[in-house]
This record gives sequence, structure tokens and C-alpha cells, in this order.
Amino acid sequence: MRPLATFDHQDSPPVIVTASQIRTVEDHTPVAESMLIHRGRILAVGTLAEVEQVATEADLKPQRADFDGATIVPGFVDAHAHPLMYGQLLTWVDVSPQRASTIPEIIELLREAEKTMPPGVPLRGFGYEQGNLAEQRHPTRFELDQVATDREVYIMNASGHGGVVNSYTFEVHGVTKDTPNPLGGEFFKDDAGELTGELSDAACNVLTGLHGVKVGHHGPNFHLGDEPAEHQRQMELVQKEFLAGGVTTIGDAQVSKRELETYLRFASSGQQRVRVSMYFLSHLLDQVIDLGLTSPFGNAKLATAGIKLYADGTLGGWTAYFPEGYMSDPCRVGQRYHEPEEFNELIRRAHAAGLQTATHAQSPTAINMVVDAIEAALAEHPNTAARHRIEHCGLPSPEDIQRMATLGIRPVNQTQHYFNWGESVEQAIGTPGERFNPLGEFEAAGVPITISSDAPVAEPRPLEAIQAAVTRITRRGAKLGDDCLRISAEAALRAHTLEGAVSIGREHELGSLEVGKRADFVVLGGDPVTTDPEAIRDIPVLETWIDGEPATP
Repeated sequence: MRPLATFDHQDSPPVIVTASQIRTVEDHTPVAESMLIHRGRILAVGTLAEVEQVATEADLKPQRADFDGATIVPGFVDAHAHPLMYGQLLTWVDVSPQRASTIPEIIELLREAEKTMPPGVPLRGFGYEQGNLAEQRHPTRFELDQVATDREVYIMNASGHGGVVNSYTFEVHGVTKDTPNPLGGEFFKDDAGELTGELSDAACNVLTGLHGVKVGHHGPNFHLGDEPAEHQRQMELVQKEFLAGGVTTIGDAQVSKRELETYLRFASSGQQRVRVSMYFLSHLLDQVIDLGLTSPFGNAKLATAGIKLYADGTLGGWTAYFPEGYMSDPCRVGQRYHEPEEFNELIRRAHAAGLQTATHAQSPTAINMVVDAIEAALAEHPNTAARHRIEHCGLPSPEDIQRMATLGIRPVNQTQHYFNWGESVEQAIGTPGERFNPLGEFEAAGVPITISSDAPVAEPRPLEAIQAAVTRITRRGAKLGDDCLRISAEAALRAHTLEGAVSIGREHELGSLEVGKRADFVVLGGDPVTTDPEAIRDIPVLETWIDGEPATP
């Protein structure tokens, strides 16, 4: 492999960057060969001669960073992710499909990890997907009892919306077959009424203890508490993962007091390199309004963006709200976090205060509730710049897609979801499942497309997400839906750069490579637009730059 570009960036000298091609994701000069960068901003884009002329006229003596044979694209914007949760799970046992394709393989991974742990310390794992296991089901508490009967064992589903615990965990937390389900969650039972070990969404609150993150009925309880120093270490780990994938900007789609405190410590330490825009969880709506955080606030690295809400659960974990029941399990209907009247009021208050909202919604019923609420809020307080978001937006009806176009609602999709477990969605709900994340339908209706990872639900690997958007072929080689659901590589690249910046309200400084914007870009070992679509995810990320300087080791 060719050597990476290096230069002495003491005092941030001006730099001329060249590559085989620079895909700017900007309409007037979509492809260039050179950029002039100074003090973290782009001063010129075009041919090498044009850029050198600008440098001469500005009396600059730039250094050179030449990337022969490489393609440069804007820094990827991951508009929906959970960095702290992702960092925490990087310290857990990996039981993802890449490591375990059967339940016995999961048990063996956990057993190996358990051998090295001090007595009594809980054992945690992350990443199993029941649809990708040979058994086509969740493990049970009795199978996890094979790992340990004297310490808590918990494996989280890849969706993040629940998982499975061993019997000891239930004993410690006083959960029995007679324990009622909490609002927004479930302790699953078998046909005989016995606990299976599976728990979802709000039922996971038992794992956090009395002082854990309690989000009430506003969303699932993702995080288990760690000491501040450990959260700092987790953020350092996860930042490396985002930068390795070429991600320069993140929208944190679930910020509570814990995340905010961690970010403030991380930023003050001088270690933060990726940009973060924060969406506060809706149980903090009153506090956000009282503090007056109703317009973007912060700096280039850490800023507020809006309010995150939940309408229902997840398709991957089969907790999305289908009141008629799942095809594969008619008794399972999923979770709805708010009745329509309550949800309408939350959206109305947030919108009236000038806050952008980002609502998790997967099922047609949940999405319809969100569109109805936004439509009513806009009718009361018209605002063409509102940019309300629907996160995931897995299975919108064609009618609601048209309404989204009219209302300016932006879906924020995760194509890696169907890359990883699209077949599981088809298995769960039947024929509508092949429309999971219908990007082509959004494009045809004039609805702007944003692609993100939802890390840790999927790794922050934008090139993999772009490939999935272009091919709709899953990890197991299945084609999900018709070709009309696919989009072009150019559209997918834009969806993970400029449209991501628009979705977090930062397109004036990020998302494309044009004069005046911040010099955030990624150096790739291939061109995602012309590469064989089924090989896009294999393009190497060579370097990630932020503010005109390399941000990767």
C-alpha cells in the first residue's frame, strides 16, 4: 500500500491537498483534483493550477499532501448514533454473528470470558441477533445458567432494546414469573408461564439498580452505570472506531445527564476530535425549555441540536409496535411509548419552543402517529425550517411518505440494519418486511435521505452502509425487496455526508467540500461511486482529517 501523506502541521500551516479525484458532494464542482486548506477551512477547490493561484494571491506558502491514486470525500456524518453506549459495549464480550452463529458458540465465548473475571462481577455480552442464529431464536436463561449461577449474566440483543439474563440475575433483582411487566417493557414467558430470560426495553431497568438511568416512559433504558473515569475511557475507545470508519461528525440520538457529563469531561480533557451534536431525551424537555436551549448552542466540537423521542420499539428485536401482532408470534405486539394524545403534546411543545425533534419510529402505526403529530404542530406554528426527523422510519406507508415530503420531515435511516438482519424482519412481520428502509421510495417522493449507523446497533462503517443502500443485499446474500427500493452510489454518498449535516442543522459548515466550510474529509483507497457496488464496503479508509489535520494515527 502506498505511504500515507505526512507533513509538519505545527501551527497549522496552509496545505494544498491533491488526489486522483475529490468528490465534493457540491453541485457546482462535483469533482475536483485539489483543495487549499488554511486554519481548518477550505479556501479553494478545483484544479491544481486554480488552487495554486489562490494560494499565490493570498501570499500563502502551502505545504503539500498528495494522495495519488486515492479518492477524497467529505467527512462522513453519522446523524444517529449512541457513542457512550457503543464505547461501553466495546468492553463487553462480543457475541455478534461474526463470532457466534449458534447458541452453544455464544455460551462458549461467555464461559471463556467468565474464567478471567473476579467473583461476583457481572458478565455482559453484546451483539447476538436471533434471526442470524442457527436456532432462529433467543437464548434462554437456562442456557445462560450454563455460564454461571453465582454471578449476573446478561447478553444484549444487537438492536439494543433488550436481551437475555440468567436465572441468578432475576433472583438478585427479585423478578419472578408473577412480576408485572413495566410500562414500555416485558419479561417474556413461555407457554407454561415461566420466565424465559428474555426481557425488552423498560424491563431492562432492573439491571441498572435504583440509581441507574431512569427514563420513565420516554424510551428504553440503554446504559448500565460505570464510573466517570471508565466512561472517559469508553469515549476514547469509541472515538477511534468512528474515525477509523471515516466519521467526523456524530448526532448523539439519546443524551441524558450521564452522556452530557461525559461529553463535558471529554471535551475539557482536550481528547475530543470528532464533532458531536446532542439530542436530549424527551424526559428532559421541560429542563431544556427552562434553560432556553431552544436553538443550536455550543461550539464546533460539542453542540446541542434538539429533542429525541420514542414512538415504538425496534424491528430487529421485534419490539416495534404492531397492534395486530407479529406474523411469527401473534401474541407479541411490541411497545408503544406514548398514547397519541400525550405524544402530540410533546411534539407540540417542542416545536412551539423552536426545537427540532427526532422521533424513533419503526412500524407503520408508530410512523403515522409521528407524522400526525408533526402535521398538527406545523399547522399551529408554521415553520418551513423545522426539519423534524423520524429515526429509522423502517416501514412507512406510501401515503405517509407523501405527507413527509409535504411537511418537510426527514427520515434518518440505517441501511446496515437490513444488511445485518433484514431476513429477520421478513420472518417477523411477513411480506411488508422487504420494504424495510425504503430509500428508493423516499427519493421518488422527493424526501431527502439521510443514512447513519445507529452504533452500536451497527458499526460506524459508512462504506458498508452505502453498499447496502445501493445493493439491498444482506450479509447472508439475500436480496431485500425490489430494485425500486435501491438508490445510486452518488445519492448514498450524499446521504451519509451533506444530508447528514442538513439533518443535524450544520450544513453551513459541514457535509461537503466547498469554499468556507470546515476541512473535514476522508481519504479512501477507492472510489465508492465507480467501484463494483458489492465491493464498496471493502474500500479502505486511509486517513480521516478534521479541521485540515489528520485525526487518525
